[in-house]
Amino acid sequence: MSVRRVVPDIRSEALGESRDFYGLLGFEEVMNLGWVMTLASPTNPTAQVTFMGEDRTAPVVPDMSVEVDDVDAVYAAVVGSGAEIVHMLRDEEWGVRRFFVRDPNGRVVNVLGHR
Repeated sequence: MSVRRVVPDIRSEALGESRDFYGLLGFEEVMNLGWVMTLASPTNPTAQVTFMGEDRTAPVVPDMSVEVDDVDAVYAAVVGSGAEIVHMLRDEEWGVRRFFVRDPNGRVVNVLGHR
């Protein structure tokens, strides 16, 4: 298993203002579904930050997202460890397969892979 990127997820009711502010730091909008928006560096596209007012298909807004190359294998390992699954593994309509798990610090991690 390998990690492709790690992205902080920030709960925000100010998506437009966040886009404008982080634009000052060099980020550009690369995805916006209205309730979730991702900004990325144009020169290093894996340097990203995500903002969301809610998560439309999960019970909570995660604290961070980790993209992996084999989400099914990671899910099996996490379930086998006994960690708390917050959102079961599922395919989402925007092209990712994901699940949420609570880490030992109480943080919710969105683990995903692109289909």
